[in-house]
Amino acid sequence: MSVINIIQTIWAVSAVGLIVLVLLHSPKGDGIGGIGGQAQLFTSTKSAETALNRVTWILSVIFLGLSVILSAGWLAR
Repeated sequence: MSVINIIQTIWAVSAVGLIVLVLLHSPKGDGIGGIGGQAQLFTSTKSAETALNRVTWILSVIFLGLSVILSAGWLAR
């Protein structure tokens, strides 16, 4: 497996993870997060929202950074 394939795999996984995490956010209600009993995994809804925000930001930075690297062609094929 080449470096490009590994980076593309990480990019795809971060994209799917980002989609799932955005759907789990619940600004005005339970949203999709209520399906799996998300509120029971954390001690409070504030800690759950804080954790979701932090992981979402990290995945978005990874996704955007890898998008720039892959689209700029900085990696040799």
